[in-house]
Amino acid sequence: MNAVVVTAGSFEASDKKRAGVVLNSIDIVTTASANADVTQALKTLPGAQQVGETEGLFVRGGTATETKVFIDGTLVNKFFYSTSPNVSGYGRFSPFLFKGTVFSTGGYSALYGQALSAAVILESIDLPDRTTASLGLSVLGIDAGYQKLNKKKNASWGFDFNHTNLGLAFIVIKQKQDYFTYPAINEGHVNFRVKTSRTGILKYYSNYSSNNFGFREPSIDSLGYLNLFKLKNFFVYQNLAWKENLGSQWKLNVGLSYTNNNDDIDSRLQNSSHGDVTFFKNFLAKLTGNYVNAKAVIERRLHGLSAIRFGSEHNYSNDKARFTDYNGNKYSSLLKSNTTAVFAEGDVYITSGLAAKLGARMEHSSLVDKFNFAPRISFAYKTAKSAQASVAYGIFYQDPESRYLPSPNPLTFLKATHYIAQYLVQNNQRVFRAEAYYKKYENLIKTGFSYGRDGSSDQQ
Repeated sequence: MNAVVVTAGSFEASDKKRAGVVLNSIDIVTTASANADVTQALKTLPGAQQVGETEGLFVRGGTATETKVFIDGTLVNKFFYSTSPNVSGYGRFSPFLFKGTVFSTGGYSALYGQALSAAVILESIDLPDRTTASLGLSVLGIDAGYQKLNKKKNASWGFDFNHTNLGLAFIVIKQKQDYFTYPAINEGHVNFRVKTSRTGILKYYSNYSSNNFGFREPSIDSLGYLNLFKLKNFFVYQNLAWKENLGSQWKLNVGLSYTNNNDDIDSRLQNSSHGDVTFFKNFLAKLTGNYVNAKAVIERRLHGLSAIRFGSEHNYSNDKARFTDYNGNKYSSLLKSNTTAVFAEGDVYITSGLAAKLGARMEHSSLVDKFNFAPRISFAYKTAKSAQASVAYGIFYQDPESRYLPSPNPLTFLKATHYIAQYLVQNNQRVFRAEAYYKKYENLIKTGFSYGRDGSSDQQ
């Protein structure tokens, strides 16, 4: 158990054998200002930025789409609640759903693609410890849940529902916006887990939610007028994951996820009497997205702690937009994409104190009708019992953002190349990390040095 573990810029929150244990579920819900949100807590770690006017996790600049979130190995689309302009959104998933949180700020595994800067890798819990029931009541809403563990302790099922309305809170705590429909959310979760063998488990999780709100605020570019914004959202997420040992040396991990997201947006310019003003800023938009991600990984244990793993992944997206402008003209667009990937990597323990992770990923995207090839290499050396140094290199590709499509000009993959050197020291579960990074984009280079301890603020 004294062997080095390659982290290459990752924070591991569940596996105590890793060198970078930083946050568990309790840490996340007790992090100041995080409001029990996974990504809000991750924003306090070195390398992440505090961005308050839009949803997403920003890592050393760029856009939020450069960071991708994975649950049980599969890509999560629409991880954040739909929000209004200039307001930061929160994640849809409770930290208590997960037993492990890995925040990788670069040089991450070839198993994860379509992310230029960072990957948040979440592993859901297995069976609960016992049968439980819960009921909560507050001025903000009500929630209830039930988890049933069978007598053999090899299967469980459960559900929960919560209703939240911020009306009373906003009456007491005045907001900059004038809400005529207070934010309200109805959300339900269903899950079951079945052990398929002594080492295998099948897990299912679903999330259903609907929310709506509406407000007016002074227009900053049309003095004396008000901007009205209304949003209704309906969201469905399904995740099915199965992991199984195939004999003593082979392991299989399979995952399938489906996401459906619907946004109904109404934006207008009004006078002080709340009457509509004919203006080019007025529009109605109905946005519908369907997303499927499927992934299979096979792992083969070799001598000692060494292992190889390989697999394939397919990501399908279908985005439909219907738009009505201020003159009543209606427009619609449909954007479909298929991205298929194959990958392979190996963990090679050269000695008990020197390890390497060698991998590669190849993808084809229908959006640009091109292939890419992305090698990734990491080395780590254990300098002391509780310290290690590592270096990482990798090429990372991502499809163009859907908001830029269709485009009159031919587009290609977004590309970033990472060069990272890191030093980690762990003492009594407290971690100090120093990292030098060089990230080369198509027309931009990010360089710097960051360090931090536990959940302290980023210093660069």
